[in-house]
Order: sequence, then C-alpha cells, then structure tokens
Amino acid sequence: MKLDQIAKRYRIDQPGKFKLADHDPADCCGLTLDKDDAKALLKEGVERLAELQERLYADNRWSVLVVLQAMDAAGKDSLIKHVMSGVNPQGVQVVSFKQPSAEELDHNFLWRVARALPERGRIGIFNRSHYEEVLVVRVHPEYLRGQRLPDTKNGKDIWHQRFDDIRAFEKHLVRNGTLVLKFFLNVSRDEQRKRFLDRIDEPGKRWKFSMGDVAERKLWPQYMAAYEDAIRETSTPEAPWYVIPADKKWFTRLAVAGALVDALENLKLAYPRVEGAALEELEKAKAALKAEKS
Repeated sequence: MKLDQIAKRYRIDQPGKFKLADHDPADCCGLTLDKDDAKALLKEGVERLAELQERLYADNRWSVLVVLQAMDAAGKDSLIKHVMSGVNPQGVQVVSFKQPSAEELDHNFLWRVARALPERGRIGIFNRSHYEEVLVVRVHPEYLRGQRLPDTKNGKDIWHQRFDDIRAFEKHLVRNGTLVLKFFLNVSRDEQRKRFLDRIDEPGKRWKFSMGDVAERKLWPQYMAAYEDAIRETSTPEAPWYVIPADKKWFTRLAVAGALVDALENLKLAYPRVEGAALEELEKAKAALKAEKS
C-alpha cells in the first residue's frame, strides 16, 4: 500500500458523521512491518517530501500549515523529528503554543497564531494551535475568565462562535495560498499510561513529565468529547482533519508523511521557467564563465 493511500483512509471527509469511537488508536491499516521495513518506507516518504519542499520554495506561491493536536505523550515531537528529517531546515518553521502570555490575552484568540503563519514557500508546523481554545479552554472553562471577554461574547454559544471563526480563518488562509492540513494524533488512554510510565522510568525523559499530566488524564472523557466536536465542526474540504492512529509511532509517522506528500503533489508545484531575456542573460553568463582561464 502506498503512503498516500494510507493517509486518505484517515481524512475526515464526512464530518457530520464523525465519531471518535469509530477510530481505533491501534489501527495500522492492515500493515505488518518490521522495524527495518517501516524505516525504509518512511525514508521513501521523507525523500519525496524533501523534493516537494524544494519545489514549494522555488515555486513561491503556496505556504503549508501543518496543525498537530493530541493528548500528552501522543508523539508530536518525535513525529516532527522523523517526518521532517530530510527537509531543508531553512524551509520549515515549528511553533509550539503554550499558555497564552499577557500580551496574547490582550488580543483575540486567533491573533497569536496569525502572527506565526508561514510565508510563501515555507512549511509551518503548529505544535498545538488555535484549537487549544476549543479544547483545553472548553474542558477548563475557568480559563475564559482570564481572557476578559465582553459579557455578550462569553455565553453558552461561545464554542460555536469560535468554530465559526476558525472555519472562516482557515478558509481565508486557503484562499490566499496556504495549504492547511490538520492532524489529530489519536492515542489511547492505555498507551498514554504506558508512555508516562516509560518517562518516569527513564532518567533522560523524566523532565518531560509533570504531575499535571496525571490530573489531565482524569478528564479524558471531556477531552475526547471536545476533540470529537471540534473535528466534526471544523473539518472542511479546504482544511481537512486527519485522525491518525497514534498507538504505534512508526505507523503514525508513515500516515502523516503520506498525507503531506499527497497534498503537496496535488498542488502541481513547478520550478520557475527561465526564458526570453532572462535565458539570454544566462547564456551570456555561461559563455563568460567558460571563457575564464582556469
């Protein structure tokens, strides 16, 4: 099975029917690969992605925004490390969104992500994103108090208002040349528990763990409901969601790499053509270089 075929399996094309319970975090699309075979297949995707990123930069008409959302320990950081390993670092920017600063709270919730959008020719990766405002803030509605919203904007309809804002924002981006791809890394609660235990047991990973991670686990059902609602409300033809199984990291990386390659290939990227007067100038430069004495 090709990487692009794997990715299409997990794209949410009918969001109205989406139910998170229908998506198995341990699914591997029927693939049974050993470690070496998985690495070889990912290498193939990474190499193709590197070629497409070079064309993206040269074409200079599109930018790419990759949104990564997941529960803790789903593998976002390692995914970025492995999938983007072959891409020119000058063509990629990674932004991690944490608790909003005082300055960010003085603006609307989309302000801080709008400032971090990739320019044309580049790939931008949001490690968490504007979706935190309909996920974490929805599970912890007390955070809304810190946003100092007018009373008229702080009612029970605020989540649907924010879904409207997000859909409009992403549609605006696509209309202006930004390819938007959103990935929910769907890790199971049991697998998260195993990864937390691994972090605690391994000295080199203990810094990643905090007691807050345990507290958030207790809110798992609320988070799953918030994710289901957000994906159902904001997966659009312009900016689709992919719900990627995340219990097997090797498969998660393959699926995301496949989605990126498939989407970039559909842009029909091309190197700029050099012709006319510009081509004549190149020929003159070529002749002058050949005429130089070695």
